[in-house]
Amino acid sequence: MAKVSVIGAGSWGMAVAKVLDSNGHEVIVWSHREEEAGRLRKKRENETKLPGVRLSEQVWFTSDLEMAVKERDLLILAVPSTAVRSTAHKMASFVRPGAVIVNLAKGIEESTLMVLTDIIRQEIPEANAAVLSGPSHAEEVGHGIPTTVVAGAKNRETAECIQNIFMNHVFRVYTSPDMLGIELGGALKNVIALAAGVADGLGCGDNTKAALITRGIAEMSRLGVAMGGRIETFNGLTGIGDLIVTCASRHSRNRKAGYLIGQGRSMQEAMDEVKMVVEGVYSAKAAMALAGKYGVNMPIVEEVNKVLFESKPAREAMADLMLRDKKIENPELPWEEAIPG
Repeated sequence: MAKVSVIGAGSWGMAVAKVLDSNGHEVIVWSHREEEAGRLRKKRENETKLPGVRLSEQVWFTSDLEMAVKERDLLILAVPSTAVRSTAHKMASFVRPGAVIVNLAKGIEESTLMVLTDIIRQEIPEANAAVLSGPSHAEEVGHGIPTTVVAGAKNRETAECIQNIFMNHVFRVYTSPDMLGIELGGALKNVIALAAGVADGLGCGDNTKAALITRGIAEMSRLGVAMGGRIETFNGLTGIGDLIVTCASRHSRNRKAGYLIGQGRSMQEAMDEVKMVVEGVYSAKAAMALAGKYGVNMPIVEEVNKVLFESKPAREAMADLMLRDKKIENPELPWEEAIPG
């Protein structure tokens, strides 16, 4: 049995706490508000963020960050990407040297273009930062629907420790050393999912979504490999796998926000209606900045930015994607021969 703390009591924090509790571990869940922690102690579920998923009486809820962090075997950081730096900064003085901190959020910090585990290392240099990611909506994980994810860490022992603590008959965990690829896949797919949602809002069909998913993974892979990630990662669960589920699922907040934008809502109106953090909005500018920095062509990401931040009509953005210059799908593939004569 491991002593595990989940830092964050939103939908994902509650879902992984359910997994960890079911696996027999000693689980603490931290909320940044005592009012919420008290309600969770009484109700045993987050009725707003993850209704219908109740945690056992063995799980302890607290708003005391020192209590939640000190002397724990594993710390699970389950806050939105925009809160990772501030939360890690608050945790820093309580974290013991070498403690494993597993990041669950998916994003890129706009001001620094850093992935989230790098932010954790910057704020808590003595921590052993890792990541857990994949096609895994909290709504399904919380209800025990079979799910598969990847644990990424700098060393095999850390990744296997996370694998052993989380894995059970409905929550399968693979391991990988490509932390950068895992994190970039998780962040960039949210931007593509916004585009897929916009297409749905415009009334486009399955052909359009398949095109966005396929060309989206091409964009993600180009940037990820240019930054040092591995192509195998983008072809796996945290690349194409996570992209498919985020573009297609009714649970996807990024797809839903895009859908509302496609129907004519502004970015802010869409975010207000979703009522949860839409990570793709925060990653879109960072993705565009990284594309410029590494000289990578990302037309879908570019059009998403124009729709979000330059008030470009969604239908015009879709038309511009379709009418770009003619391209070869895979320029590295050779033609067999020229037509004779």
